[in-house]
Amino acid sequence: METAERIKNIPPYLFAQIDKLKAEKIAQGVDVINLGIGDPDLPTPKNIIDALNKASLDSKNHRYPTYSGLLELRSAIAEWYKKRFKVELNPEDEVLGLIGSKEGIAHIFLAYINPGDWTLVSDPGYPVYKIGTLLAGGIPYSLPLKRENNFLPDFKSIPSKIVKKAKIIFVNYPHNPTAATAEIEDFQKLVDFAQENGLIVCHDAAYSEVTFDGYTADSFLQAKGAKDVGVEFHSLSKTYNMTGWRIGWVCGNSKIISDLSVVKTNIDSGIFQALQYAGIEALRGSQDNIKIIRRVYKRRRDLVVKGLNELGWEITPPKATFYIWAEVPEGWTSREFATYLLDKTGVLVPPGVGYGDYGEGSFRISLTISDERLKEALKRMKEAKIYKK
Repeated sequence: METAERIKNIPPYLFAQIDKLKAEKIAQGVDVINLGIGDPDLPTPKNIIDALNKASLDSKNHRYPTYSGLLELRSAIAEWYKKRFKVELNPEDEVLGLIGSKEGIAHIFLAYINPGDWTLVSDPGYPVYKIGTLLAGGIPYSLPLKRENNFLPDFKSIPSKIVKKAKIIFVNYPHNPTAATAEIEDFQKLVDFAQENGLIVCHDAAYSEVTFDGYTADSFLQAKGAKDVGVEFHSLSKTYNMTGWRIGWVCGNSKIISDLSVVKTNIDSGIFQALQYAGIEALRGSQDNIKIIRRVYKRRRDLVVKGLNELGWEITPPKATFYIWAEVPEGWTSREFATYLLDKTGVLVPPGVGYGDYGEGSFRISLTISDERLKEALKRMKEAKIYKK
């Protein structure tokens, strides 16, 4: 059997590799503390579960759903955007329901990228931006996000010949994996850059509600002219602890929404309708649980930052996401350090290079496990004398 070239070019998916390493160590009898994948351990709020239970008993929801999502769901999304960001969206043609935002992120490239076309993708960044490009036959250009630039893109550093060939630029703030944030001024620079160079902007805003210390994240769509050039992907996964539910959306430019919809209608049959009613409840119901979630992650953030700093790191508490992005000790590659840490302590962290070449030299800690396990991980590091300096 001859594997398609597009598959041969795809690197192993980072989190699948992490699962494999975890399974191998567990088989050896190791008590693995997995600080890898960003999968909230907190439960989905009860009002959302109740809404699903009720909707699942209604037989009208057992049939094929609408491809683009119930108008009521899209209206709830538009209402949430207006209330949260003061962004006006037409639910008819500027909002599209997704089977989790990952699905739409991967498929948007099929709508625009021909073999040989270029994209500009954040590096380090969520691996799907690069992989989606490759699956469409495109060529991803790593957009360097460097610590000295607060992990924001430096548009002037991109070779002009690459900019001229690129069709899509993909960014994500608050940022995975670095936890960096962007302000309206940064998004305005992005919009201006896109307008000047005929680029489509795709912004992944999955972590906009996981914020701390009074910080409030902005939407890319708040920038002047944003809807003229791009779309924003969002999800219920991180905000409402619904990663396994697979429900999200994309919103913004109606032409881009329409083109992505053509791909979707030929690939999937939409979101299970009972789930859509649960999504409506999530967006329109009580938002009190978000405050609880933020308090939990803030406590864990402070715990880990304090523990790492006592081991020689110098980490400033991030204002958003549930990640800690830390440099590896001098003289180590990120893979070497992650392997050593797992072998010596049973603590599993993703190496920074798994998020792109510019992630080399760092590793990511996810705060989506209990305080007790985080304390245990830090204790093991201390006992194994794993220090930054």
